Amino acid sequence: MPYVEFLALQRRAAVVITDSGGIQEETTYLKVPCLTLRENTERPVTVTLGTNILVGQDRAKLHTELAKILEGRGKPGRIPPLWDGHASERIAEIIQKL
Repeated sequence: MPYVEFLALQRRAAVVITDSGGIQEETTYLKVPCLTLRENTERPVTVTLGTNILVGQDRAKLHTELAKILEGRGKPGRIPPLWDGHASERIAEIIQKL
């Protein structure tokens, strides 16, 4: 599936269940609840600040967290501070100073 179409599906989803690190970031940015079928993540900010919950291989935890989300009691999450779309401007400013 093309990337932009996949993002559109994520944006409209009630919840995303994944094992992909990139999708953990995308759902956090889109403020869509994400349940990750892994015990750990290389993107911890999606768990600490974002909408991501690690459920690992625990079916009971998956069921519990999914039920919370579908009942409107899911983790709200927020977009991490520097995920504002201005990274390239900050990088350019640093380079100019060098």
